[in-house]
Amino acid sequence: MQSMIPLSILDLSPIPEGSDAGQALRHSRDLARHADALGYRRFWMAEHHNMPGIASAATAVALAHAAEGTRRIRIGAGGIMLPNHAPLVIAEQFGTLAALYPGRVDLGLGRAPGTDQVAARALRRNLSGSSDDFPQDVAELLEYFRPADPGQPLRAVPGAGEAVDVWILGSSTFGAQLAAYMGLPYAFASHFAPAQMRDAIGVYRDRFRPSAYLAAPHVMIGVNVFAADTDAQARVLFTSLQQAFVNLRSGRAGKLPAPVEGLQFDRYAQAMLDNALSCSVVGGPETVRQGIADIVARTGADELMVTAQIHDHAARLRSFSILAEVHALADMAA
Repeated sequence: MQSMIPLSILDLSPIPEGSDAGQALRHSRDLARHADALGYRRFWMAEHHNMPGIASAATAVALAHAAEGTRRIRIGAGGIMLPNHAPLVIAEQFGTLAALYPGRVDLGLGRAPGTDQVAARALRRNLSGSSDDFPQDVAELLEYFRPADPGQPLRAVPGAGEAVDVWILGSSTFGAQLAAYMGLPYAFASHFAPAQMRDAIGVYRDRFRPSAYLAAPHVMIGVNVFAADTDAQARVLFTSLQQAFVNLRSGRAGKLPAPVEGLQFDRYAQAMLDNALSCSVVGGPETVRQGIADIVARTGADELMVTAQIHDHAARLRSFSILAEVHALADMAA
């Protein structure tokens, strides 16, 4: 029998049609508690801006709200788009989270803006900064988390000496090379950009250099999982993400659409969905169990980061419950 690997959750705090950001964030908090009880390892939220259907723009604030009431699960960003911020600010934000939830904080870092150029300019006031600065910004951020030396003129408070596990995120080989060089864990965004997944994992594992942060390479990949009592019910739930993705790629980003039974897309849209969402598992319990096992066998991932943009909150909770049951998370956490 194949040993089970840990499962974690990426929550974008989706805002469904007919709802609002406040309710989405309350649902995220409820999901964090649910995940904690089920035995998931991490609960991450992601920074996105100017997106009507995503409520987690102020990621550190949203994480603090979601983490309240949990007792074990790690909380973190998946991720913070570092070019949008001064590294010191992020060190202070996540140092604060680590002070509140000691030993439980992750910080995933990405080099994309997580938004469009209009919002990127508003965030940075100008675009003089560049993703080319990302390696230097990561190194600076790591320094802020080190214990401060006597007389050090600049320190992160909170932040210095706090236990924050830093990850590199990516959807290409760039992040894989950086994570390998710095000896950091690596998370690949295969849940929406799977094209370079195999190449990136190979580069990361081949070039990994042990560090004070990590002795051996550790890869986590993103997977969309839509679980329901039957395959047919799960396929209907999946149409919310499909519609949202088509709308986004068509320049019509909005709130998360309600599912539509029997939904059909034109040839172009379907081809785009088949490519972008190929790292997805959609079905009833047995379909999900086999689908997860197949992905692990194909990729050799050390951990899976599962996400589910499901319109109905109760159905989303049920989806994560089914996955936890078929993956025997309770047995792993015992």
